[in-house]
Amino acid sequence: MRIGFTGTSEPQQNAQLEALTTELLRLHDAGLLDEFHHGDCINADENADCIVLFRTTARVVAHPPINAIARAFCSGVKGRFERREPKPYLERNRDIVDETDELIACPRAKLEQQRSGTWATIRYARKMGKPITIIFPDGRIKRELPNR
Repeated sequence: MRIGFTGTSEPQQNAQLEALTTELLRLHDAGLLDEFHHGDCINADENADCIVLFRTTARVVAHPPINAIARAFCSGVKGRFERREPKPYLERNRDIVDETDELIACPRAKLEQQRSGTWATIRYARKMGKPITIIFPDGRIKRELPNR
């Protein structure tokens, strides 16, 4: 399965990072994590990249932003890493959703924000009918299944 990821560019809370680690390892151990797509930004994206890189066998696909101010420049492992061409944030976030089967999100805030790339990506995934796992800063997990 191809898993997409979006998360805060602010430092993550320990509870959120621990829950993210548990979720990614759960998917891997169940044989459900073949490919992992993220936005190549600092903090949540680079944390998720390291978890997948060092604790799973999944292939990683980075979708970097054209604006490199918050870019992590993840490099991966030969044969298990691919980097897409840099694009504007909104466009690359939509590519992550479009190229994956499910989205994991680690927002900075526990309430939905209008001016947040992470929440905008969650809203787009909802619109596209993708299953979503939201991991809040306190480590609480909310799973959303598409209405069919």
